[in-house]
Amino acid sequence: MGQPSPLLVKLSRQLFSDAPNQAAFVAALTTPPVYPPALVWTQPRPHPVPFTVEGALPWQPLCVDRVAPGQRPGQHSLHQQGFYYCLDTASVFLAAVLGAIPRPVDWVLDLCAAPGGKSLLAWQMLQPSQLWCNETIRKRVKILIANLKRCGATHSQVFNLDPQVFADHIPQAVPVVIVDAPCSGQSLLAKGEPALGCFHPVTLRKNVSRQRRILAQAAQVVAGGGYLAYMTCTFSPAENEQMVSWLLKQFPQFEAVEVPLLQDYASALATFPCYRLWPQSGLGAGGFTVLLRSRSETVRQSSAAFVATYGQGIYGERPEA
Repeated sequence: MGQPSPLLVKLSRQLFSDAPNQAAFVAALTTPPVYPPALVWTQPRPHPVPFTVEGALPWQPLCVDRVAPGQRPGQHSLHQQGFYYCLDTASVFLAAVLGAIPRPVDWVLDLCAAPGGKSLLAWQMLQPSQLWCNETIRKRVKILIANLKRCGATHSQVFNLDPQVFADHIPQAVPVVIVDAPCSGQSLLAKGEPALGCFHPVTLRKNVSRQRRILAQAAQVVAGGGYLAYMTCTFSPAENEQMVSWLLKQFPQFEAVEVPLLQDYASALATFPCYRLWPQSGLGAGGFTVLLRSRSETVRQSSAAFVATYGQGIYGERPEA
């Protein structure tokens, strides 16, 4: 490998105060390790599981197994039959904040849902009566529907709408809203995938602007006493801790919630509870996650008006109003 990008080196110095962590972070993005894949079981596990499984981590949901490196669960017949969904362990880490949400939960809205991993994790972890999966980018909707259908999430609803539509028509209605935000995608490098321009200031400014818009719309949808889970697969503080700081100032009814199982991953870059997985951990490509709760006491709206206007979306059975 050649010399790392000066912008990557600069970012490493923003994130870590010590040289060893700076070097380890840069190395994980320039010489990616092999991370064990994770499986989200969407049907009962077969006995025995036909893979070598790693030991469960404290924050690992019960519906997830981590598979030892060198195996190819995506090519197994159980995958085609919809028994599980394959994803990076870092994605499981990001969704682990959902485990701190009290159950039962009757309605979850995933605003940026494709390709569907977080939606399926929410479906298994929270078991909501209604699971709404929205994807703004039309060309990504097909894979979202395919994954939900293959894994048996036939009661979910898929929408192809701008998040502003939800803010306008079901304000303060949904008890759990998930924003797995579009971002600069810096952790893709830790997977050995391209992420052109992911450290460039122009890219960061563009993503920050988009994230603020989506988060502001999401915040308006959250019911009083409800939760907003925000997560990214990038490392830039501007898209993570600073983004949440902005949200808390714009919407002071929200507070960041501690997730005890993630305490060892608490970010040192914020004064409120939020969590990071670093690519040099060996667990996954990395990312950022936070769980926010609305302290508002507003009366919750129903989904009836929205369903009357937009129907049942473009996939799934009609939800109850």
